[in-house]
Amino acid sequence: MAHEQTEAPDNTAVRTALWRATHVQVDSPPHVLEDEIGLRLAAPEEDWRRRPDTDPRTTGGFRAAIVARARLIEDLIAEQADRGVTQYVILGAGLDTFAQRRPEIASRLRVFEIDQPGPQAWKRRRLVELGYGIPDWLHLVPVDFEASEDWLQQLTAAGFDPDQPAVIVSTGVTMYLTEDATAATLRQIAGLAPGSTLAMTFLLPIDLVDEADRPGLRASEAGARASGTPFISFYTPPEMLALAREAGFDDVRHVSGKSLADRYFADRTDGLRPSSGEDLLLATT
Repeated sequence: MAHEQTEAPDNTAVRTALWRATHVQVDSPPHVLEDEIGLRLAAPEEDWRRRPDTDPRTTGGFRAAIVARARLIEDLIAEQADRGVTQYVILGAGLDTFAQRRPEIASRLRVFEIDQPGPQAWKRRRLVELGYGIPDWLHLVPVDFEASEDWLQQLTAAGFDPDQPAVIVSTGVTMYLTEDATAATLRQIAGLAPGSTLAMTFLLPIDLVDEADRPGLRASEAGARASGTPFISFYTPPEMLALAREAGFDDVRHVSGKSLADRYFADRTDGLRPSSGEDLLLATT
């Protein structure tokens, strides 16, 4: 019997959207990213801020880390679009709202959101209900990873041109995959057209995480395990860079969470800083 897909997005996707909205609603300006559309899509119960995982008083470091990585990705997309890249692929899109928030950039691109069929059908319905619709440059590509469907094959069938450069983004995904699965994804992306860029997040082993942030990471890990989606992969930066090089990337760069804190939170007076624990790989073909 086929694995039954849940319709609603998973807890992690919803929590990420709520953290982005909390940044706008609770933290003082200037905001690193302005996104309340994810909150509108998720439409949580009224007392959602009272939940332990979304309580604004205890989740500042997490939401700062989430908006920092989203802002880095948006800056990357804007820069690549200006360089003439016309394809943007989001692996495990969840409640990503770039297409709705930044149509002035997104409409110059073909945006491909890849996600499991059930949650993606739910998102499609919500976008229509809220009046955003699905413009012709936005392609929602359902891929059943649990049935081992080939995402690149499905992507190409949806109109992606593997001979043209693209930006491919994977945030908050590698911790749920085996190293072999991540290596296979890296190989597929390394084989795309020259001039393509990958941005991929990865979790650090706990001994590389600032001591103050370790309890939070342990709590996230326990929550992920309890909801049936345990974290199974952690990487030191040299391990992730080596994995990308072995997959065929020539140019690989490590972007630390601390560098994002310095870039986007340096002059804040409210003490808001991203928690450590998640870094990024930037790789180009």
